[in-house]
Formats: sequence, structure tokens, C-alpha cells
Amino acid sequence: MSTPGNDREVRFGLVGTGYWAREVHARGVVGHPQATLVAVWGRDPDKASSLAAEHDAESYTDFDAMLESVDVLAFAVPPDVQAPLAVRAARTGKHLLLEKPVALDAAAADEVAEAVASAGVASIVFFTERFVPERERWLQGLASLDCLGGRADWLASLRTPGNPFAGSAWRQESGALWDVGPHALSVLIPALGPVVSVAGAHGRDDLVHLVLTHEGGATSTAHLSLTMPPDATRSGLTFYDATGWHERPEVESDAVEVHTGAVGELVELVRDGRTEHRCDAAFGAQVVRALEQAQQLLRH
Repeated sequence: MSTPGNDREVRFGLVGTGYWAREVHARGVVGHPQATLVAVWGRDPDKASSLAAEHDAESYTDFDAMLESVDVLAFAVPPDVQAPLAVRAARTGKHLLLEKPVALDAAAADEVAEAVASAGVASIVFFTERFVPERERWLQGLASLDCLGGRADWLASLRTPGNPFAGSAWRQESGALWDVGPHALSVLIPALGPVVSVAGAHGRDDLVHLVLTHEGGATSTAHLSLTMPPDATRSGLTFYDATGWHERPEVESDAVEVHTGAVGELVELVRDGRTEHRCDAAFGAQVVRALEQAQQLLRH
């Protein structure tokens, strides 16, 4: 396991060269004073070389060679590409900053979590919602309440002019359940407990409506889409208990700053030799298991 001392920056390698890798992951790492981006690997060597040059890093065509130069890997590739590479990296002792969802099936997600646990490395899944400070404080505050249920709306549109994810093949194929579904579950589960059963229905295009039963009896709904009319998009999150409803704070957030916060939390884990985190690979696998339940239901 690679554990740098407190006298040097933690060395990050970036896996991926697309929009999210360039605009968020690379800048998020570079923006943290105790992290340095030293390596870039991508499936397109020319893009990897260009992105690496922007940040005075080295580009690699050999994934295993890159592993020798870093302490942490940050992933910004499709889930089915991420999962096997994350397993390889964890088994060589590298810490992981993963994207959501960890994988596109429970078996692959569990393999990542098991590799992380066996190697004793630190891991964080970048559920964006969980790293916006005001919203995370609000979510943690719900722990003192006896929440009975909640509702999550993640109704987005890849059809919005200029949407940088419009050409994402895996999003087009897997739909809202796997792209924005992880955002919803990343907050519903901490507030209400693990998901034990799922009901739901398809709507137009990739729209899905889920009804989740949580351990302990709480229930929630999640309404997910990547194909809403651009003028009908919305997002929201609310929970209720015996005293009424508790709405998510609506605050402006910058994706790069939020990612830099996640980088900082991982740097602290690495330097302290700790591995437990509220959004670690094991939690990421729990989210994938619930998504797989929903997918199996919606296929029938």
C-alpha cells in the first residue's frame, strides 16, 4: 500500500480524458494544496498526452506502468471500464477516488469493494451531492430525527443544448437509473436505511419512478430521467418525520470546488492511514445493489 509521509504531496493519477476528467477531476486534484497530478491514462493516447501536458503530468499508454508512479487513482471513465481497473489498482495498494456508479452490476461493484478491503486501501466514491458542505451537514443532521420517508427528484435532460454529456454512450445505453439514480440513493440510504425492496414503473423514454422500502420500514420515492424536455427539468430532495417536511438546502455549488473537497478528504485518509469513509467503495457497492434490484424489476 502506498502511504506517503506528511512531508510530501499525495501523487494522483487520472484515469480518463473526457469532459468530466478534464473539467472536474484534473482541476479538482490540481486545486488541492496537498495533492499533485503526476499521471494521466486514457483509452485515447492523444487525448491523454494533451491533458497531461496541460498539468505538467506524464501520460501513459500502459496502465500498470502508471500504477508504479502514483499513490491514488482518480477515475473518470464509464462504470464498466472503471470497475476492473479499480480492482487491479487496489490490489497493487493504490487508493481510489471512484466515480458513481462504481459498476453496472452488483457482482462487479462487490469485487471492487472486496479488493479495497483486502488491500487495506482508502476509497471514496464521488457522489457529488455528498461533498457539498451545506447539504452534507443537513443530511447528517437528519440522523437525529426519526425520518419516516422521503422523495428524490433527479429529472435532467441530455437534450439541453450544449449538454456536455449528450454524447456519452454509456448514459444513452444505461439511462437515468444508472446515471442519476446513484445521486438519489446516496442520500436516501443514509437518511432512511438500506434498501430492502423496490417497486416502480417506466415512464416516457428513460424516465423511471421507484418506490423504495428501507430497513426499519421507512419508504421513499425516486423519480429519475435524463430525457426530460429541457424546460421541465428539476431536482429536489425532501424527508419527513412526525414534525413535518425537511427540504434540502438549495445552495450554489461549483463542481470543481466540490471535487477538490473530496480529494482533500481522501488525502486525509491516506495520510492518517484510515480507510473508513461515509462514501467508500463498500457504500458504493450498496448503492449498486439497490440499482440492480430496480433494473431487474423494471425489465419485467
